[in-house]
Amino acid sequence: MRCYSNTIQTRFSFSPAMILSRVKPAISDPGTSVRDSSTNNVPKFEDYLKNRDYTGAMTLLEFMQMQEPDSNIDLWMGYCAFHQGNYKKSLSIYENLLKSNPNHENLAVNLACCYFYLGMYEESKEILQKAATSGLKTRLNFHLSHKLRDEGALMEHHEQLQDVLEDQLSLAAIHYLRAHYQEAIDIYKRLLLQNRNNLALNVYVALCYYKLDYYDVSQEVLTLYLNQYPDSVIATNLKACNHFRLYKGSVAENELRSIVEQSANVGFGYDLVKHNLVVFRDGEGAMQVFPSLVDVIPEARLNLVIYYLRNDDVKEAYDLLQDLQPAVPQEYILKGVVNAALGQELNSPDHIKTAEECFQLVGSSASECDTIDGRQCMAAFFFLAGQFEEVLVYLSSIKSFLHADDTFNFNFAQAKTACNQFKEAEETFLLIQEPKIKSSPIYISNLSRCYIMNGRPEPAWELYLKMESSPESFNLLLLIANDCYKMGQFWYAAKAFDMLDRLDPNPEFWEGKRGAIAGVFQAVLAQKLPVDVLGDVLQLLRSSTSTQADQIAKVVRQWVKEKSQFRS
Repeated sequence: MRCYSNTIQTRFSFSPAMILSRVKPAISDPGTSVRDSSTNNVPKFEDYLKNRDYTGAMTLLEFMQMQEPDSNIDLWMGYCAFHQGNYKKSLSIYENLLKSNPNHENLAVNLACCYFYLGMYEESKEILQKAATSGLKTRLNFHLSHKLRDEGALMEHHEQLQDVLEDQLSLAAIHYLRAHYQEAIDIYKRLLLQNRNNLALNVYVALCYYKLDYYDVSQEVLTLYLNQYPDSVIATNLKACNHFRLYKGSVAENELRSIVEQSANVGFGYDLVKHNLVVFRDGEGAMQVFPSLVDVIPEARLNLVIYYLRNDDVKEAYDLLQDLQPAVPQEYILKGVVNAALGQELNSPDHIKTAEECFQLVGSSASECDTIDGRQCMAAFFFLAGQFEEVLVYLSSIKSFLHADDTFNFNFAQAKTACNQFKEAEETFLLIQEPKIKSSPIYISNLSRCYIMNGRPEPAWELYLKMESSPESFNLLLLIANDCYKMGQFWYAAKAFDMLDRLDPNPEFWEGKRGAIAGVFQAVLAQKLPVDVLGDVLQLLRSSTSTQADQIAKVVRQWVKEKSQFRS
């Protein structure tokens, strides 16, 4: 049977940014940090911030710094660079300030934030120890504990969180990152009841609904924010992802076009947009985009694994996942897929066992057991375990959602074949349109078996004739020979055993051929086959080297001669 894991499709997804998004910087009061830049024609610095135009704000700050250097201006430049998504530049500014003024308030925590967003979690944790106690320090430690998978520290910092907006947002973010989407929604909705004007909370709620596969609901909630901020990168990206799920990639790509054309202002969201454009284009340009984003966007690693699987490069996919410790269902599913594929390729029981554990863990979990992915995982678990009756139970429960999916139909048909439901299996195999599946030896051999078991050996023989000479075609010939013999379809069994006898003069093949020819002769005697077929039988016997072939041919010719005399 074909490796089931090769057929589980894990959709591309996107990486939302929803932690440590501050409304104001952790530095001194805005009113005293930057000198008044207002004139009749020059926009105020605060106006740039209000409009989230950090590029314009940075340009103004650089001009002001040239006029009269001021450390407060440097602090604001670090803030603007951070919110542009230019974390390296922000880090450089804060490091220079630390050298010139090591006692400046909040520099340590600002540096820790930069390290965190650059994925340098150990460095962030180390410098954060030097920062004064604050709510931001607690929240950043909370997130660092999650990133470093330190459950003890996570719970410790969880207990330090207070019932204030920033802390509750961090708690909701951790729930989101741990795939506890309903818990995150509950927090966001409670915060929205307290302050309806905080429209950004709608984006977070929409993200959670997206993860729960409620794409229509997600879009409805998201519209509340987009009506006010139509140029938001994150919100526009989420809208595109909803459209990708609800419609198709080209529709999603159209949604992103407006922000792609303004890439200079996309800032920290630009990598996200680049990643998702590849997704919407069904992997086009994957190798130019995904590798550089593997340590930037979590989904980039997973999608690169999927790209390798699609191109049958299982070893590369496995190597890419080796250091990943699964934390959410999608990661467990992909780990299961890769291990199952590699296990069947290498005939490795250890990899198969790992795959079974991953699939069972997801499929039996309370959050996934009633989802399409969860039921597919349980089907995969039973498939690998060879319990095909159970496979059919799970796949039948989601058939209405995936009836047009070639991958689903391939697995469904294989399970039906294994359960001897050949009529339904044949019908399902013939629904498949994907050329890659239809040309696979497993598809051809299973469909051939269905044809034979359904009393139609002719199309099975035609499938063999279309194959090029290979080990797979030899195996198909064996299948046709044995299955046709078993089903009493002796003429096609004789032809298959004759071909096998020519390719490999094995006594067993001659014995099969001899028995099949006897079966054909018996069918002629019983008037189930026309007498004319005996001419072809004699031709098969001439190609045999066994001395028994001459004896059988003599009997056949004698019978034909007597039959002719009787007729005359």
